[in-house]
Amino acid sequence: MRRTLDRIYDGALALAALAFAAIAVLVLVQVAGRLIDRAARALGAAPPGITVPSLAEIGGFLFLGAVFLGLAGTLNKGDHVRVSLLTRALPDRAARGLGAITALSAAALAGFATWSSGLQAWDSWSFGSVSFGMVRVPLWAPQGAMTLGLALLCLALLDATLCLLRGGTPAFVAAEKAKEANG
Repeated sequence: MRRTLDRIYDGALALAALAFAAIAVLVLVQVAGRLIDRAARALGAAPPGITVPSLAEIGGFLFLGAVFLGLAGTLNKGDHVRVSLLTRALPDRAARGLGAITALSAAALAGFATWSSGLQAWDSWSFGSVSFGMVRVPLWAPQGAMTLGLALLCLALLDATLCLLRGGTPAFVAAEKAKEANG
């Protein structure tokens, strides 16, 4: 089960990386188009008008997907900002208990956010809602990516809670310790 969850989190991280790469490619095409237009004008030729319609909107949707799809994977790799001052000062058993309560509380919040986001995505699907830009993007797509990312975060937090309650070390704690050991 551990390997399956890790593969799911890594797959979501890969999708997040692809979304960031897509943003970079779209911006590069837009910038190159502007440079080509300027060069054409300087040479007295008609500019070809290479542009990416709705770039800001599409880039925003890709960014939203990248951020939310990366949540679970970055948590497991110990890359989220966590304040562990109190848990480090407590005895191991108390620290585990507080960690489990914190992870479960965070999972509850992530679960609520997943539910709310899922309802919004469902409404967008049901009503055929699209974006306002030149390129009409169905809103359920970015909302669905957000919902999936939140659901994976909720799963990762529940996984961490169970791991703490069973006396194990959650993946993010092991990753943090490994980073500290490597300096």
